[in-house]
Amino acid sequence: MAGEMPYLPGATTIGVVCKDAVILASERRVSYGYFVMSRSGRKVFKITESIGAACAGLVSDMQVLVREVAAYMNLYAFDRGRPPNVKTAAKLMGNLLFERRLFPYITQTIVGGIDDEGPSLYVLDVVGSVIQDKYASVGTGAEMAMGLLEAEYRDGMEVEEAKDMVTKAAKVAIARDVASGDGMDLLILTRKGVEEQSVNL
Repeated sequence: MAGEMPYLPGATTIGVVCKDAVILASERRVSYGYFVMSRSGRKVFKITESIGAACAGLVSDMQVLVREVAAYMNLYAFDRGRPPNVKTAAKLMGNLLFERRLFPYITQTIVGGIDDEGPSLYVLDVVGSVIQDKYASVGTGAEMAMGLLEAEYRDGMEVEEAKDMVTKAAKVAIARDVASGDGMDLLILTRKGVEEQSVNL
């Protein structure tokens, strides 16, 4: 119907490469049109002990996609005798998205982590484009968040400094995007493993 807001989910999801780590973050609101379905939706996921994903879109699609990638990464590690690198996980996810391009998963995804080459981050769209970057944001609040990330990001940021910047970017987006809100979940991926944190905004 003309003028009505479509029932597509909103989100603000952010990824940042910092010194010896990657931060993935997403707020918790799950909304469809003007209806807030949940205030505790999880949109950041651990894939391996050094790789994670953060998504914006349909939560069910995110969950299925991440489970499938995690299963393939376990098989890869078993077959090769070593853990997969971040690029491998991102390319695999891109392939899975491309295979479903006619009936796509409704999700924009950021894949990040740390491997022998250091921390890295990849942004994927609905049909599987894989683009490497130092920082990224996807979802309905992405434009607001990217403005702050563009202004404040620099190479070699310490983890706490980058975490503060990500929190500030999420706050900016939440203030202007009705589909985002209700706190934020973070995955901090370092050589020591994955640390999960929550922030009240």
